[in-house]
Amino acid sequence: MRTPRAAALTALALLAAACGGTGGGGAAPAGGGTFTYALPSDPGVLDAATGVLGVTITTLSLAYDTLTGVTADGKVVPGLAEKWAVEPDKVTFTLRKNATCSDGAPVTPSDVAASVNHIADPAAKSPIYGVLMPTGMKATADDAAGTVTLSMPKPFSFILESTRLIFVVCGKGLKDRSLLARGTSGSGPYKLTEAVPGDHYTFKVRREYAWGRPGSTIKDAPETVVLKVVPNEQTAANLLISGTINGATLYGPDRARLEATPGIGKKAVSEANGEFFYHQGEDRPTADPAVRKALTQAVDLKELAGIASSGTGKTPTGLVLPPRPCQGDTVTGHVPAHDPAAAAAALDAAGWRAGPDGVRVKDGRRLTLRYLYATTRGAGTQAAAEYLAAAWRQAGAEVKLNGVIDTKLSESLNATQDWDVVWLPIGVPLPSQLVGFLSGPAAPKGANFAHVSNDRYEKLVAEASLKPAAEGCAQWLEAESALFESADLVPVTETTVLQAAKGATYEQVGGLFVATSIRLGQGG
Repeated sequence: MRTPRAAALTALALLAAACGGTGGGGAAPAGGGTFTYALPSDPGVLDAATGVLGVTITTLSLAYDTLTGVTADGKVVPGLAEKWAVEPDKVTFTLRKNATCSDGAPVTPSDVAASVNHIADPAAKSPIYGVLMPTGMKATADDAAGTVTLSMPKPFSFILESTRLIFVVCGKGLKDRSLLARGTSGSGPYKLTEAVPGDHYTFKVRREYAWGRPGSTIKDAPETVVLKVVPNEQTAANLLISGTINGATLYGPDRARLEATPGIGKKAVSEANGEFFYHQGEDRPTADPAVRKALTQAVDLKELAGIASSGTGKTPTGLVLPPRPCQGDTVTGHVPAHDPAAAAAALDAAGWRAGPDGVRVKDGRRLTLRYLYATTRGAGTQAAAEYLAAAWRQAGAEVKLNGVIDTKLSESLNATQDWDVVWLPIGVPLPSQLVGFLSGPAAPKGANFAHVSNDRYEKLVAEASLKPAAEGCAQWLEAESALFESADLVPVTETTVLQAAKGATYEQVGGLFVATSIRLGQGG
């Protein structure tokens, strides 16, 4: 059974923050017509308060607005709100006056406040509370002034930036949430008109939409958008090549075929970070920072990155995926460099001496590492596990590989704790979303599954959290580097996916469609 904190961690891993736009066909854009996009799985229940998986968030982004948006370079831009005033513990938004819900009702500050407060209501049991929306956030409305204020119990760095991830429900859906299971009630550019679970979701354009981000227009957008459920990636690639669908995101080997196909618009975008964590429980060999650093030095991380990503990854520069609120490289020069001789010397100095079978021993205890990873992450993750095992065996460790499905992974992380090193890709848009997993009470009492205890990280985060995002960025970045210098976790690769299109163009930022960007080519 998945615990709430395990669900939150999985949510962060699955909130794959794709960012970018793509196009294909080279034809001039034209309004009308149908744009069809392949979803890798069914989005499930469509209530915006429960939508935590990437596929659900992508679906909802067609029909819902957020108070703010974000550009590809991380700049916050107006959304449903036209302007805002930020204070350390609150932000007051002035809403656009012409926005309407899909049922024709005006969008009021009270609607926004009710939408936010529903997520925070314990009775709602919203899985996005504390993940996409910060814990403790509350909303108050002033309909006469046209403003809504979101506040926190204490100063919070990303109080403004977090609003780009909160979909605003309005109209009839606010009063009857059951309508949202297979329907939408938002102020976005499209409205869901047909839902056939496991097959397709059809959206119709709202030509009256005129309150999107600056410079956007719905005038030339397609009349219809169909999200077609295509679980098999090879099938999705075939449909794209044939022109049956206009867009898809590819993770596996079929992306190479699409990259080589003429007439396909393509762009590799960041999806998650491939990294591994050391368990720092007091009874573990990796509780000793000298051992963690030595084990890291024993691995050629560049070679491992190529294996783990099947050659499609990027060099990692931080824990937060683009578009980042804090720009900078927190990795380079902060991760222990590959040096097998230094690794061996460090393990010797730490008291781990080679035994008769080559496995190092200290105080009668063998240097045993139980390596945990998810079998659902593809062949690269399996190959990476085998590569790490070989490198650590060469350094004198006994390595036991344990590949499991996602539900078992969550159980192992948060309950049984039957691991010493874990490969755990995580994709988050804000650094504050990782704090609970990298500090504080250790599992199973808290979310700190790896029992990380890094005083420097905690000090820097505490200071940064009290400052507005831009002012605290230097400390947020330094805090990440502190984790790498102590080898609490080791960034390996920034994995990518291929966004592909044929006869159309579209843009996604942070996994959300910029719905007003969708265009079909002439005749598309």
